[in-house]
Amino acid sequence: MAQRNTWQRDRVRAALGDAGGFVSAQDLHANLRSDNTGIGLATVYRTLATLAASGEADQLQSPEGEAIYRACSTTGHHHHLICRSCGKAVEIEAREVEAWAQRTAAAHGFTEAEHVVDIFGLCAECTAVPSTPAVTADAGD
Repeated sequence: MAQRNTWQRDRVRAALGDAGGFVSAQDLHANLRSDNTGIGLATVYRTLATLAASGEADQLQSPEGEAIYRACSTTGHHHHLICRSCGKAVEIEAREVEAWAQRTAAAHGFTEAEHVVDIFGLCAECTAVPSTPAVTADAGD
């Protein structure tokens, strides 16, 4: 059954594209709420799930276990490098991972193997930002 386009779906899709990286449904909903769209959180969740199922959005799990989404620029199976600080994402090829997954599955008698590999770290810009020193109490207090 084809999903009908609604203004809400179009607005969620546009907001996801504007996010520039991976974002949670709650954060996307907060952005939409600040724009006074009137779009509810349940609609955001449903729309993101539909976009992910159709390949229009990437969905993955953050290191904290939360589902996060990004407007997808590549069709088909792919992997990401994701900055834990700013959310910047880079789509990467991982031929070695693909070959390893197939070999590992076959070695254990598995067929039709699928996998998810996403790498979280700090991007070059976030790595270059010096951390702020901790504030210490004045010894004279």
